Amino acid sequence: MLWEKIAMEVLVKRSKRRKKTIQARMVKGKMEVLAPASISDAALQIHITKLQSRLQKRVCAGDDAHLHERAGYLNLKYFQGSLAWNSIQYSSRQERRRGSCNCTTRTILISDKLANLPQWVEDYVIMHELAHLIEPNHGKRFKALVHRYPLAERAIGFLIATETVSMNS
Repeated sequence: MLWEKIAMEVLVKRSKRRKKTIQARMVKGKMEVLAPASISDAALQIHITKLQSRLQKRVCAGDDAHLHERAGYLNLKYFQGSLAWNSIQYSSRQERRRGSCNCTTRTILISDKLANLPQWVEDYVIMHELAHLIEPNHGKRFKALVHRYPLAERAIGFLIATETVSMNS
């Protein structure tokens, strides 16, 4: 995906209590970086560059409004508009998962890594998480709901192939 770099103000907050992790979040249009006090400026700058790249991808992917729009479309097409959720949003914390659904709070998280994949693949993951609003497990009923999406098998194959390539790189 091609996108221009977005200039963003960076606010660094160092903490003696923070030992290892570096975290970034957007606060009032600024990138706030939480870092250990012991990290060098050079090492921190490398992390900031990576974190900026992740945040920019989220902004360029259409952010959460894009996900809400796609989920609404899939809900109408494959669930006759019967589903309701409280939120659906991108998450940079989905390291091993492509998505997650909390059936109790009716919140859906989608890995921001999917923003760079073809739309039909992202749609499959959204469809998968929407199906969890009806069926929390991965049983036969759940699989039948997911396979209402005609590109489900193709998307699964694509994701497996992508995962295999990234593991061998």
